[in-house]
Amino acid sequence: MNLALRTLTAAAVIFAAVFCAVAQDDDVIRVDSSLVVLNASITDKSGRSVSGIAQKEFTIYEDGVEQDIELFETSESPFAAIILFDTSGSMMTRMGVARMAAINFLQGMRPADAAAIYRFDGEVKIVQDFSQNQVISDRLFELSARGMTYMNDAIVRAAKDLAPRPEKRKAIIVLSDGEDTGSQASAKKALNAALAANATIYTVDLTTFEGNIRGQNTAALKNLAEKSGGFFIQVTNGQVLRDSLELVVQELGAQYTLGYSPKESKSKKKWREIEVVVSRPNLKSRTRKGYNAEK
Repeated sequence: MNLALRTLTAAAVIFAAVFCAVAQDDDVIRVDSSLVVLNASITDKSGRSVSGIAQKEFTIYEDGVEQDIELFETSESPFAAIILFDTSGSMMTRMGVARMAAINFLQGMRPADAAAIYRFDGEVKIVQDFSQNQVISDRLFELSARGMTYMNDAIVRAAKDLAPRPEKRKAIIVLSDGEDTGSQASAKKALNAALAANATIYTVDLTTFEGNIRGQNTAALKNLAEKSGGFFIQVTNGQVLRDSLELVVQELGAQYTLGYSPKESKSKKKWREIEVVVSRPNLKSRTRKGYNAEK
């Protein structure tokens, strides 16, 4: 079996095992397959993706124990992404900024990449279905702010729709103030659903709140991004927003896919921490933080 096929097969096994576990427990993600598959982003000091790193330059640790890398792929691949556009009432003054962010992301895509736009308030609806072109639907300009914020439900829906996509790299771009006011799904369930779909979450903070509410909302957005292997974007001006979304597009196509079979552990912990280290100096590695293992 060639490497590409083996990688896809392994990813399918991981997805099946994890997705079943998420359905059984809202708060944890469990991997009971013998193979753990990761998408890792490697960046330099300026945050730009770095290509051309060899397998021998990578080391994977699980709970501090070095693992044997069994799968390794470096090819630049198309990605599939869903942009989640917060149209709740609290976003009334930020609709223009969120619209600009969505447009910037679509315009940065390559010809083989695919993206869709969903809106969420008191419901989750498709604004523009998956497409490989940069044409912006008129419906994006007709959106208005209203109602409650079902952010967690929107992430779960996006993960479900991304899961069957053939692309190896999948992403959820959340444009929101981070306040969830009515989702049925918890924040943990939303994160677990994204991990089960092998989707990286990138969050764009558009909050206008101050004080404790701002801190809580920002923390929620940071948690989703960091634990899934993405990053959090604090919007201070239009240039920061454009540059950050350009970095998201760039790294999605240049991630490294690695896989390993966990070595036997005497630990009784469910949560297994994962660390991917690159021997080349001045580079930063980013991937999901870990998983909950079956006993």
